[in-house]
Amino acid sequence: MSLVLDRAAQDLLFREARTANAFTDEPVTDEQVQAIYDLVKYGPTAFNQTPLRITLVRSPEARERLVGHLAEGNRAKTASAPLVAILSADNEFHEELPHLFPAAPQVKDLFFAERPVRENAAALNAALQAAYFIVGVRAAGLAAGPMTGFDAEGVRKEFLDDDHTPLMVVNIGRPGPDAWYPRSPRLEFEQVVTTV
Repeated sequence: MSLVLDRAAQDLLFREARTANAFTDEPVTDEQVQAIYDLVKYGPTAFNQTPLRITLVRSPEARERLVGHLAEGNRAKTASAPLVAILSADNEFHEELPHLFPAAPQVKDLFFAERPVRENAAALNAALQAAYFIVGVRAAGLAAGPMTGFDAEGVRKEFLDDDHTPLMVVNIGRPGPDAWYPRSPRLEFEQVVTTV
């Protein structure tokens, strides 16, 4: 192996990790979520952009409102997951860039003055951060069930605002019985990698 990360960690994060569809009722604590975020916030993005926003859905009332916006096949697993997170892109993320670039506060206006440019940058970089978040959930010994089967506009109106674009809903917890579907195939190296 050419990887520095030991085999057990590789398996935990990738080979053995799967999208969970059932969970135990063991709670996911705020401390666990903070530890996940404190790890994954270091994942690379363009210009150190941090457009990802995480809305934790904990109360039964909020959970019921969210479930109503999900595709039918996603409702039961979300209703029973110990924790659900709505991951969204903040299209006004550029307002934080002067804090991230104190030596060059003008970066905010140089690159992101136009809303369409910000929305594209937010979508790409928040998606990167969402992927890091899912891997971070796995690193915490938990399982993630990311889903895009939901009414995005309904979720935005219910939980966010016009400056946030929902990307996915993620169920989080310890996997329960029959949590996994059979693993789907993946493309092989030769099918994906080209050398020029």
